[in-house]
Amino acid sequence: MARLAREGAREMVLYRIKPDADPKAFLRHEHIGGEFYFVLKGGIKDETGIYMEGDIVYLDPKSVHTPQGVGETVVLVLWPEGVRLLD
Repeated sequence: MARLAREGAREMVLYRIKPDADPKAFLRHEHIGGEFYFVLKGGIKDETGIYMEGDIVYLDPKSVHTPQGVGETVVLVLWPEGVRLLD
């Protein structure tokens, strides 16, 4: 993960996920103010679906998910109000 910008709880990060990454690499978490992400390469799957290269995704405030990479993945993520890790 590369943190590109941070202001208070607001963060923009770039994730690069290897094809052989542990499926449990991402912990279950809540998006306090929602989440926007843009899949630049590969894909992301979670409880809401599978999102592939070129997809722009918005998750509502208070949404919870446990994402996993699909193959070699690069994704740009914006958390308007940060995240909270869950059990």
